[in-house]
Amino acid sequence: MPIGDFARRTGLTPSALRFYADSAVLLPAEIDPVSGYRYYHPDQLARADTLRQLREIAMPLPAVRAALDAGPDEVARMIDEHVAKILGDAAAARRKAAQLTEKLTDLPSLLIAVLKGPVLADAVEQVLTATASDTTMPVLGGLYLEASPEAVTLTATDRYRLSTRTLVPDEPASTTWSATVDGDGLRVAAAEVRRCAIVRVEASTGGIWLRSREREDLHCILLSEQFPDYRAMLAAVPEATTRATVSKALLLRAMEESVRELITLDVTGSALNFLTDDKQPSQSLPAAVTGAALRISFHLTTFYPAVSTAIGPEVMLDLRGPNQPVTIRSADRGDLTTLAMPVKPDHDA
Repeated sequence: MPIGDFARRTGLTPSALRFYADSAVLLPAEIDPVSGYRYYHPDQLARADTLRQLREIAMPLPAVRAALDAGPDEVARMIDEHVAKILGDAAAARRKAAQLTEKLTDLPSLLIAVLKGPVLADAVEQVLTATASDTTMPVLGGLYLEASPEAVTLTATDRYRLSTRTLVPDEPASTTWSATVDGDGLRVAAAEVRRCAIVRVEASTGGIWLRSREREDLHCILLSEQFPDYRAMLAAVPEATTRATVSKALLLRAMEESVRELITLDVTGSALNFLTDDKQPSQSLPAAVTGAALRISFHLTTFYPAVSTAIGPEVMLDLRGPNQPVTIRSADRGDLTTLAMPVKPDHDA
């Protein structure tokens, strides 16, 4: 087919096709020796489409040439490495921009907390399970950080879950501070601060710094949108009517073995019973249950992360009925609390 038709079918301009031909990345199937017109074969459409997509993610031409001639597994590896490099470069640029902004504004950073690195990393990773990627509400992808001389509280919510954890600082700060920190940046930073004995958390213009002696300073940006009033959400939760304490490992294993996306539990007597589609018990987990018996359902993607991040060998479920949020916390430690919304009983799974 003529170069114009091929360009329209591939989304590449004729000038781009000429460039890729001159670069020996995508050669025409035929060139008219008299007119010099270039013609392409339909079999080249797939290669051209892959070429276009690789260039759309800013892969350099030498790497594109290698990827087009590589096998599927090798291409996947090359794409992952390329994206990792882009993210690394972006993080480095963000740090340098923050340093430059701090220098130009001549405003010193403000110490808001001193924490053990592994403790901070665990808290960040646990709470971030309740975030969501929502372009209409970017703040749901952030972690709300509140610092005072007495405590540091981390909170996240995706409107179906709410997770909050309170830490005691190693050294009390002299001020009170709060803001929403970008979750993606914190997720990357957590892997680094986990290897640091002590981390100083400092607030600066538009972000926070995580500083330690062992590693390069890390910068995470702030989100400007207002974080939901989670304290009002917690205050509105009614008193629990049923409490069940169960082995975390057994509960997670039962969910992993379930073939259903909807988890339905009968909480009664001395057990948590997993129900099948026809509401028959499929698994029974021993549990310490007090209060009224009830039946409640959750989406696996909501309930599993909430249980998996609980601290300790046993989890305590405070239930309030089939339409009310369940509180999930450690049976012996209360510094991490997660709320998860159930699915309404009339929900069509």
